Amino acid sequence: MKNFRLTTKITIGTFALLMMFSLFHYSASAQEAVIGTEIGNLAPEINLLSPDGNKIPLSSLKGKLVLIDFWASWCGPCRRENPNVVAAYKKYSNAKMKDSKGFTVYSVSLDRSKDAWINAIKQDQLSWGYHVSDLKFWNSEAAAAYKVTGIPTNFLVDKNGIIIAANLRGAKLHQVLDKYVEKF
Repeated sequence: MKNFRLTTKITIGTFALLMMFSLFHYSASAQEAVIGTEIGNLAPEINLLSPDGNKIPLSSLKGKLVLIDFWASWCGPCRRENPNVVAAYKKYSNAKMKDSKGFTVYSVSLDRSKDAWINAIKQDQLSWGYHVSDLKFWNSEAAAAYKVTGIPTNFLVDKNGIIIAANLRGAKLHQVLDKYVEKF
């Protein structure tokens, strides 16, 4: 009987230690997000120049729900989608969002011409303040980091920079953003 109690105590003690180790390991790995472009990944950093020559790091928007929008002035489908992105920005930028400090758009242009890029921003009334480009066309560092092979392409990231959706166009963009608006 003594051996049974000793074995039981060791087994319970070992089990408890294994459970504690498993919980510690799980919580440690949950906080170490993988950088990538899949849903659940930490969005790769982008730190390109704005039209006025200032670098705007994507990470500076931490705390907000951010639509990273890859587009270009020469891209017909992008220009046709821009009114939808503008409507989403107007609708959600001042909305009270669940678990974030608002919503914004971070536009990454695959343009070559600074003038064409700036003119398209004005013409399409892209009124948010986060426009960046390296003016390297398809050789854009950001496009490479996000594996962009066609535009328009976008990624929605949460307040922690985790990708929560991708390629949201038309009504789908609004449907997904509706889920993050705080309802009263």
